[in-house]
Amino acid sequence: MGIEEDIKQQQFRNPYQKGLINIIYTFNWLNERLRTILKREKITEQQFNILRILRGAGKPISTLQIRRRMLDKASDTSRIVDRLILKQLVKKETCTNDKRLVDVSITQEGLSLLESLDQYAQEMDALIGNLTTEEANTLNTLLDKIRKGK
Repeated sequence: MGIEEDIKQQQFRNPYQKGLINIIYTFNWLNERLRTILKREKITEQQFNILRILRGAGKPISTLQIRRRMLDKASDTSRIVDRLILKQLVKKETCTNDKRLVDVSITQEGLSLLESLDQYAQEMDALIGNLTTEEANTLNTLLDKIRKGK
């Protein structure tokens, strides 16, 4: 089934308009499915993203560093971190190099939550699992090209 059938629109101005609408529609489709998976653990996409970033960093990092790595650049990183603190999934501590800054690190509870979410990795991968490896690589190349404007 194509985008035309999904959104009940038979014509597009040109292939660029169709591509843009297809990207937006597919993002929302994927996001809704990801949200369903994360809801099981009572966590938002942004909170998951921050926990993933902190686990990958392997050491405490500032909210500015977290923001630079976030998928959703419009997120209010400090507010999301504060909510994660209330859930005891992360903690703040004074930066050892600069006492004016605060670093954020993942707690054992946060690591445990991510480990429980790891069980859904195959389910998340399956969201685009109908692509071959070659198609997934091509898709990644095309999306990178769109973002770079080249």
